[in-house]
Amino acid sequence: MLGNQVLYIRNLDNCPPSYLEDPARREFFEIVWLRDEEALHVPQHSFQTLRGDWIYLIPPYRVHQLNKAGKKGVLISFKRELVEGDLKEFLLDVFRIFNIQGEFSCLQLNEQTSAGLASVFRLLLEEYEKKEMQLVMIKALLKVFLLKLIQLKEEHFTRQDINEKRIYEFMLLLEMNYLNERTADFYADKLGISAKRLNQILKEKLDKTAVQLIHDRVVLEAKRQIIHSENTIKEIAFNLGFKDSSYFSRFFKQLTRQTPQEFQQNVKEYVRTNDNTLIN
Repeated sequence: MLGNQVLYIRNLDNCPPSYLEDPARREFFEIVWLRDEEALHVPQHSFQTLRGDWIYLIPPYRVHQLNKAGKKGVLISFKRELVEGDLKEFLLDVFRIFNIQGEFSCLQLNEQTSAGLASVFRLLLEEYEKKEMQLVMIKALLKVFLLKLIQLKEEHFTRQDINEKRIYEFMLLLEMNYLNERTADFYADKLGISAKRLNQILKEKLDKTAVQLIHDRVVLEAKRQIIHSENTIKEIAFNLGFKDSSYFSRFFKQLTRQTPQEFQQNVKEYVRTNDNTLIN
């Protein structure tokens, strides 16, 4: 149903199964805006309340599909080409807010920020619903909407204590380097602290060490490639820096309790029986 579309907007309670099942969906960035709802996940950081307006930023080729069934709010999906061709700094900011946690990023809106976003969204929706929408207008309005989200992310960042800022910086470094750098020392050095101190901060805030988070990120990428690529398990292992596919399989099983082949089969079965709403 997505066909040649570059933008797709729907109310969450009116999102058809054909969208969830469309293979082209995996190429879209998704913005899920919950209105006066409980969070879809268990937040790792402190928020004002667990009920309210939430923005979920979900990158393409995701592994986890957040279950939005029965929720109030809107879905905005767009292809990368809508933000390409702009300033490099803006494009990097967009990638960062969508990929900071590897799976999705989450923002909580207060009444003021929600109202500001709503005013831009109304203009975007109005243009989207025209019989002949103007791509130039769509790009401009989407950019304003994304800039507001980037600003909101930065405001949240500046309110965090020093250790939460270090976690944020660690996650950015991890996203850029996990394929090649898998030691705590590398990330600690970049942050200007000792590996021991980095692990203390991560354990306190996220209950995991740096190496555990690095391994989680590698496994997440492995799952993405198993789900979305046509590569063999051996090729995926090589892409992820494993020279020995049997070692990769042991690594994967140690963290997930199933082999890559078992995960691949279980995903196919889960998607077939659960309409692709949530992959664990």
